[in-house]
Amino acid sequence: MVNSSQAQQATIEDLDLEKRVAEYLISHPDFFAHNTDILAAIQVPHLVGEGAVSLIEHQIRVLRKQLESERNRLAHLISRAREYEELSARLHNLTLHLMSVSDSEHLCALLREAMLREFNAEMVTLKLFPLGTKADGQEDPLTTAFREFIDREHTLCGPLDETKARMLFGATEINRVRAAALVPINADGKSGVLAIGSEDPERFHPDMGTDFLDRLGEIVSHKLRNIPLDHCGRS
Repeated sequence: MVNSSQAQQATIEDLDLEKRVAEYLISHPDFFAHNTDILAAIQVPHLVGEGAVSLIEHQIRVLRKQLESERNRLAHLISRAREYEELSARLHNLTLHLMSVSDSEHLCALLREAMLREFNAEMVTLKLFPLGTKADGQEDPLTTAFREFIDREHTLCGPLDETKARMLFGATEINRVRAAALVPINADGKSGVLAIGSEDPERFHPDMGTDFLDRLGEIVSHKLRNIPLDHCGRS
């Protein structure tokens, strides 16, 4: 507990410190000219009528709010840049592994492992659309359901209806799939979709950026030009 003697001593020390600071500033009148960041952080009163605020003080308050807003925006940009850098490094690592794959079994296993472990996916499957018609003259149901997706250039994100969820992830996963990212796959006559499902309805939304997923689709598409593949089972 601080007694009265200690409190008095602290007050004396504070007053002495204030005196020395004041003397320093007086002897260095250009201090704030070289240290504008300090000036922006302190409060300098401007004596006007009681209850009034001078124009200069009001301007300083506005500038401080703008500075705080810019600092928050910069912190957000730095955070996003770091996330993007991490994703780019993971995508580069996946690309290197895909270069060494020589069969479809390893390709599917590698994609599942990378998406589930490195990119925090919950469900992953790769489906290719059969071209032409079946022996009975009917078009394949998968191709019919995703007709608007064939030859698509960019990833489609958002909620997934029950029929498409069943075709991609199976009947047992329908209730789990609340949102999905459908990455287009196009490789020399092979057209399909790399589907990434999530139980979080906010994980994939229609207005999110898809640059990273689009690049992933291009990499997989390029690899499929050299490896025969039907479908990757769901995971």
